[in-house]
Amino acid sequence: MSKDIRIKKGLDIKLVGEAEKATENAIISNFYSVRPEDFHSIIPKLVAKEGTRVKAGETLFYNKDIEAMKFVSPVSGEITEVQRGPRRRIDAIKITADKEQSYVEHGKFDLSSDADKVKAHLLESGCWAFIKQRPYDVVANPENSPKAIFISGYASAPLAADLDFTLKGKEVELQAAVDALAKLTDGGVHISIGKNSDSPLAGLKNVSIYKVSGPHPSGNVGTLINKVNPINKGEVAWTVNAQDLVIIGELLLTGKFNAERVIAFAGSSVKKPRYFKTKIGAEVSTMIYDNGVEKGANDRIISGNVLSGKQVAPDGNLDYYSNVITVIPEGDDYEFFGWNKPVFNKISTSRALTFSWLNPKKKYDLNTNTNGEHRAFVTTGTYEEVFPLDIYPMQILKACMYKDLDEMEALGMYEVAPEDFALTEFVCVSKQPHQKIIREGLDLMLKEIG
Repeated sequence: MSKDIRIKKGLDIKLVGEAEKATENAIISNFYSVRPEDFHSIIPKLVAKEGTRVKAGETLFYNKDIEAMKFVSPVSGEITEVQRGPRRRIDAIKITADKEQSYVEHGKFDLSSDADKVKAHLLESGCWAFIKQRPYDVVANPENSPKAIFISGYASAPLAADLDFTLKGKEVELQAAVDALAKLTDGGVHISIGKNSDSPLAGLKNVSIYKVSGPHPSGNVGTLINKVNPINKGEVAWTVNAQDLVIIGELLLTGKFNAERVIAFAGSSVKKPRYFKTKIGAEVSTMIYDNGVEKGANDRIISGNVLSGKQVAPDGNLDYYSNVITVIPEGDDYEFFGWNKPVFNKISTSRALTFSWLNPKKKYDLNTNTNGEHRAFVTTGTYEEVFPLDIYPMQILKACMYKDLDEMEALGMYEVAPEDFALTEFVCVSKQPHQKIIREGLDLMLKEIG
């Protein structure tokens, strides 16, 4: 039986370039890269060195603090480069893929096994990387016991991949994954879906289903946690991306780590937006240049959505958690007297000079320009209009900036992740980097409190 969650506070940003619901196989990438920075707070200890041959699902590195936590290769091939940064930090592991893929064989898993065996199997196979925890928004510590596990099956971010479409036909894998995950918590598995959607997640057993409606961020997993079972001091909740359930389920059923992703290729700079079947860590160039993005154009390529994604170079790679590549114009131009004239082609929560409220269904062709400069916080009440969590957004941002751990705790820092502040950053008249501030605050808490 499903329950309803209705969000009133938020903002839907309707953009040009939504992906058409048609899937094609992306050009097979010659090179794949895994970047340890995708797994925030992990200190990697390299196992596979340059020149080593690996199979898909074979360990590349493990977590120095928790050696059982392994991170694996998405493909089979040869490790041709270990890119390093300052102080010998591992920035990326580059794999030249084999033409014919081979996999580590873990064997079909007995789904009647107890929680300890499930945990050990996910750690050994590399699938543990898909389980993240609140507080701190990092890869989950397997030594903790979560109060519950939360999964968002509804993507409300602008140009996000339609999960109803990408998960279609994967019901068996989804059910296997949630059956296994349910053994790891006494609080059950909680899944949100769109109120009017036809989600493959809706028919799953052994889970609690919530039908959500309202503007973005209604689809954020943080919104689901806040409305169902908020996190208090000393408590831990785990989260999993909906598409990652398919990889986990396939591993349990077949014994193979299949890093396949169905990603939305979207944005106003894309001539033919649609979906591609590719793999984690693939070169983004295998998707962008043959499909409508002009070489040399002044565009920004984002692995993820426009609000919380990460900018990548044209020769960059799809990161470990993203299921969308967005390409929009770079906003590095200057608009003469742009502050002093009526605006009809931009979105704003304010009605002063901006008239987007006159046509709420209009789709916009926006670039990356912030349309303003960095300045001190201005108290306007705008953040609260787009922030549905029971938290004071400006106060928690300020507490992070002056590093008051007690105040951060009291204001609800254990519950949030950077993506929860993507909209407040978008509407911020002070152009403050909210997500960066929250990330640094969470890192400080992780270091000092642990």
